[in-house]
Order: sequence, then C-alpha cells, then structure tokens
Amino acid sequence: MPAKKKSVAKKKTSSRKTAAHKAAASKSRSELGNRLREDLRAVKEAFKAAKVAASAELKLAKSAAKAEVAVLKDQLAAAHKREQALLKIGEQKAKEMLKAGQAWEKKQIARIKSIKAKRSSK
Repeated sequence: MPAKKKSVAKKKTSSRKTAAHKAAASKSRSELGNRLREDLRAVKEAFKAAKVAASAELKLAKSAAKAEVAVLKDQLAAAHKREQALLKIGEQKAKEMLKAGQAWEKKQIARIKSIKAKRSSK
C-alpha cells in the first residue's frame, strides 16, 4: 500500500510581492493582447494589399489575353480571306483548263472529220 503523502503547508508570501507580481502579470497580459491586436490588424492589411495586387494582376492578365484573342481573330480572318482568294483562283484555273480542253477536243474532232472527209472523197 502506498504511503500517505505528508501535507505541506503553503508558503506565505508577502502581500506586496503578490500585488507587484499580479500588476506585472496584468500589464504583460494587456501588452500581449495589444501586440496581438496590432499583429492581427497588420495581417489583415497585408491580406487586403495582397488581394488588391492579385486582382490588379488578374485584370492585367485578362486584358492581355483579350488582346491576344483579338490578334488571333484578325490573323484567322486574314488567313480565311487568303484561302478564299486561292480557292477562287483555283476554280478560275479549272474553268480555263476545261474551256481549253473543250476547245482542243473540238479542234481534234474537226481535224478527224476533215481527214475522214478527205479519205472518203478519194
């Protein structure tokens, strides 16, 4: 069985020491509270400044992206216009080739008929 602990009498301190200690503790506690409040305010202000900076940076990035999109749209429109012009030129060349082919075919047919006519008249 464990031995009983002996009761120890509390040490008595002078009331002046306790009052001074309590005053110092109260003072340091209030100073700590004030410091914490100041730190909290500083952190809040830092967050606000960071938020403002981030939103400004985001606006800049957004406007840069819009400008880039506008440039790309212009380039796409120019490329589309060039493509349409090339397509039109290609179609014109195809029509000209068809016309030339038909003219050549008519000449050949006329030549063959004239040769046939010469042979049959002989």
